[in-house]
Amino acid sequence: MNTGTDWITRAETDADIPAIREINLAAFDTAEEADLVDALRTDPAWMDGLSIFSAGPDGNPVGYALLTRCHVDDTPALCLGPCAVVPTHQRTGAGSAAIRAALEAAQQAGEHFVIVLGHPTYYPRFGFTRASEYGIRLSIDVPDEALMALSLNAEQLPSGTVRYAAPFGI
Repeated sequence: MNTGTDWITRAETDADIPAIREINLAAFDTAEEADLVDALRTDPAWMDGLSIFSAGPDGNPVGYALLTRCHVDDTPALCLGPCAVVPTHQRTGAGSAAIRAALEAAQQAGEHFVIVLGHPTYYPRFGFTRASEYGIRLSIDVPDEALMALSLNAEQLPSGTVRYAAPFGI
């Protein structure tokens, strides 16, 4: 099993789309996340180069992270998610490798801010902190500790309400 130090990460190509769908179908109980990724690919929020998968030395994709455009009020930001790992490779670093590669690609693309709604014990390892500390909120009720934000370049995070891409339904 991989230790996380030898994961290959790269942006998806059209040829990877079926494998990425399979990762999301395997990682979640329903097809909702896989369908969301497919819907986002056709949405203006999609950003080439920010749909990242991780694979072992055999090249078989097992981890996935997606960043798409969102806004905090009128300030452009990115939304992290869905993130997924096939069950046989969870807790091996495959997901972390995909997320780190996605965040690095976003930073290299000149992006400034990332928002995630997820497990409050997992995402702080990437530098995410509670969004409410910056006045960032959603239009729906979520646990305060589950909404997190990250500045990719030490710029002050904007305050306001997060507006996700339409396929998220938020």
